[in-house]
Amino acid sequence: MKPSDKKSVNAEQVHGLLYEALETELGGVKVYETALDSAVDDDLRKEWNEYLDQTRHHVEVLEKVLEVFGLDPDTDTPGRAVVRAKGEALIAAMKSARRNAKPEAAQIVAAECVVDAETKDHQNWELLGMAADALEGKEARALKEAHDEVEDEEDEHLYHSAGWTRELWIEAMGLPAVLPPPEERRDVKTAISAAKAKSERKAMVDPKRSPARARERSSARES
Repeated sequence: MKPSDKKSVNAEQVHGLLYEALETELGGVKVYETALDSAVDDDLRKEWNEYLDQTRHHVEVLEKVLEVFGLDPDTDTPGRAVVRAKGEALIAAMKSARRNAKPEAAQIVAAECVVDAETKDHQNWELLGMAADALEGKEARALKEAHDEVEDEEDEHLYHSAGWTRELWIEAMGLPAVLPPPEERRDVKTAISAAKAKSERKAMVDPKRSPARARERSSARES
């Protein structure tokens, strides 16, 4: 595509995405606070506490970006309302599971809800990174600095949480689980490395051994 063929950036859509991203982070704080009430595994609880602190900081990062763009972080939009409603549904699901299911099952529901929330969050930042590359001036600089600061943490939140959800389900089915998951052990931060960690998990467990033994053996291997 020739430079003259490029479309100009739709500022209204970028602003809408920024508002949605802020609402996603605000909702993410509540999702992690609620998920922690369902955490049974000590390692998972520790990780979610870390992610909660990071998400609170991401709220501050985005509020500063909106300020540079001349946007009021308290402004509500139709997009924000949808994001907020989805977050509230996740929280309701976790609370319902905690009331009606066993602690281990409620923990899995919480992990799934974290993955749902982080999927939207991850996409927001991916799109904001693309917008930063297309913009110019102080807005571009502010958005790029924010993206560079947050990107690795968002990758970790999504890929590690997905790994936790998978391994908790495997354990619940009575199969050998790798806990903490391979994604956390290898500190993956890309889709490629996450896929590689997932494929290598088979070498970490013996299907003939019990889940408890698999956990013990994989932990010993990491020490």
